[in-house]
Amino acid sequence: MALFGKKKVSAVKVRKRDIPDGLWIKCPSCSEMVFKQELEAALNVCPRCEHHFQLARKDRLALLSEAGSFEEWDETLTSVDTLVFTGTAAYVAKLKENQQKTGYKDAITCGRARLGRHRIALGVMDFEFLGASMGAVVGEKIARLIERGTAERLPVIISCASGGARMYEGLYSLMQMAKTSAALARHAAARLPYISVLTNPTTAGVMASFATLGDVIVAEPGALIGFAGPRVIKETTQQELPAGFQRSEFLLKHGIIDVITPRKELKNQVLLLLDYFMPAPPAEPLPAPSAAP
Repeated sequence: MALFGKKKVSAVKVRKRDIPDGLWIKCPSCSEMVFKQELEAALNVCPRCEHHFQLARKDRLALLSEAGSFEEWDETLTSVDTLVFTGTAAYVAKLKENQQKTGYKDAITCGRARLGRHRIALGVMDFEFLGASMGAVVGEKIARLIERGTAERLPVIISCASGGARMYEGLYSLMQMAKTSAALARHAAARLPYISVLTNPTTAGVMASFATLGDVIVAEPGALIGFAGPRVIKETTQQELPAGFQRSEFLLKHGIIDVITPRKELKNQVLLLLDYFMPAPPAEPLPAPSAAP
């Protein structure tokens, strides 16, 4: 009978609250969801496991210089398609796409800055721009940075990140390895320091040239650092690779790098090195007191 029938309950569709994209980021190391603002406040270091995410170019420049002190050099240099390269996409199209995406002309920003009491020549590579690949412009800007640092008697600091040489430029990109290394040799002959900061990832031609020629080589925790990829090395040697191969901790153990420094301590670490290499001149002695009449 209808009197004893079950009352029909209409289904109520509960709508989930719309959450804007990008508010939460999943850590690739611990798989925890991290609030984006919390991550940015921690210099893009996971507060749970201390995984070091990539840091934006402007934030890296701010980390390694005093506020308002950075003066950019050679900002108008732009890559050209000398080889008229065409593949899945034309090189010109790739350049335009990455310039619009990042707001920069190429994969490195160089200039003069101040860190503590020290005037420095500073370069920061940006993996967001074509994997921070080293083409003619990147190599030229690095060479000019080093040469101007030598001329002005400035220590050179380069924050490195790269997937290697820029294949779109062929042999021209490989020539940058020798050019940057020669500039560093002249800088060393002038008895001026060069501090290399390796971030994730620093590989191939960049790693095989200026990135690992520092008087002191500093690396962030867990950074991938190596020439060829692990798969290529495994297939070439026909051997199993050890755990942690090509990571900062492995390279420190085997003497390739000098120190691993968490990002929040990086500025103080570089300052400590600069104070060691370029100590302050001794204070002028006080004049002797005049003899009493």
